Amino acid sequence: MPLLELKDDRSEKVRYDYTDYPIYIRRALLSSYPNYAAPTHWHDDIELIAVLSGEMQYNVNGEIITMKENEGILVNARQIHFGFSAPKRECDFICILLHPLMLCATYAYERDFVLPVLHNRNTAYIKLDSGIPWQCTILQFIKMIYSIKYKEAAALKIQALFLSIWIQLYENIPTGNQPKRQYADLSILKNMIGFIQQNYTVKITLADIAAAGAVGQSKCCKLFAKYIGQTPNTYLMQYRLDKSTTLLKSTDMTVTEIANAVGFNGSSYYAEAFRKWYGKSPSEYRIKENSDFVRYRSTPHE
Repeated sequence: MPLLELKDDRSEKVRYDYTDYPIYIRRALLSSYPNYAAPTHWHDDIELIAVLSGEMQYNVNGEIITMKENEGILVNARQIHFGFSAPKRECDFICILLHPLMLCATYAYERDFVLPVLHNRNTAYIKLDSGIPWQCTILQFIKMIYSIKYKEAAALKIQALFLSIWIQLYENIPTGNQPKRQYADLSILKNMIGFIQQNYTVKITLADIAAAGAVGQSKCCKLFAKYIGQTPNTYLMQYRLDKSTTLLKSTDMTVTEIANAVGFNGSSYYAEAFRKWYGKSPSEYRIKENSDFVRYRSTPHE
């Protein structure tokens, strides 16, 4: 899993597949993410997921959506979200990120057709059901985008498919407004999550996290529980653990060095927390991931 980079506003800086086009396309297994869960994040891009087999849950602004084979989800821009499997079951899926700027040929297009969808607070996400014709069409477009990733003029064809997806959205999404209280709460939560993601390498207290959202510690804990289902300290610990897995897989740093690098106060506590979360020690995790990587490199694949 690639490192999660942040912009100045603490949203995710997506590593696009093309130098000049804001397009990200992947097919992945949920088991490739530590503990079958992606990190909590948000970005300016539209996120499209199509489940090919298995099942996963998706948390969007604290609401849990279950997706099975031939289902998927479209997540609107700047929504807090992450995919996971609580029972740690496998899921094979396509994930595509496309920036709305690809649709803004002129200011009029942006004003009349793009912004009304982006700013529709009632449409944080759309669960895609193959039994509903217009949603089935979007699922088919997602698979088509993945299939043409390496074709000639791929970026142009993907832009055309993105426009077709947008037409389906524009013509079918519900109208209405997200409650103002929820909108304000999500803005506060983004500030606190972003603070953690930018400062996880140093000592952080609950008071520090709450201060980043300009709220009291009680309010801070309530927002994390409501929208993420964790305490702020649990989120911080798991984020540090997630970052440590990247160092275990990609560097020769010792366990002690990694523990210090991701903000743990001592290697013993780090190892204990790691085993509790991943079911194995950091050293055992490193050995398994390295052997899996060698096996992957020696096996024919897409």
